[in-house]
Amino acid sequence: MNMQDYQTQAGKTAIYLRSDAIIYPAIGLFSEAGEIAGKIHKIMRDNNGIFLPEHLEAIADEAGDLLWDLAALCTDIGFGLEVVAQRNLDKVNSRMARGVLGGSGDNR
Repeated sequence: MNMQDYQTQAGKTAIYLRSDAIIYPAIGLFSEAGEIAGKIHKIMRDNNGIFLPEHLEAIADEAGDLLWDLAALCTDIGFGLEVVAQRNLDKVNSRMARGVLGGSGDNR
């Protein structure tokens, strides 16, 4: 599946008030990232950090929920996921070429 198709299909289930555009999916991103972290936290505690296939599947399911929120956010701001992905690759590849991949700050 390509990202444009995913974003279009996800948009069909994006049922929230237009007045909540941007905010609703942004909060969802935080929530889903927290759910991923929570699953990993429990694996660290309960399974000595050993990731079994069922753990990876559960994390993948949460990553899918996070992707849905990202697709909704991108739709709300008027960008396709493919455009956002390409912009990110351009940025990190430029940083790598300039030897500033590590470090901090947006404008490096």
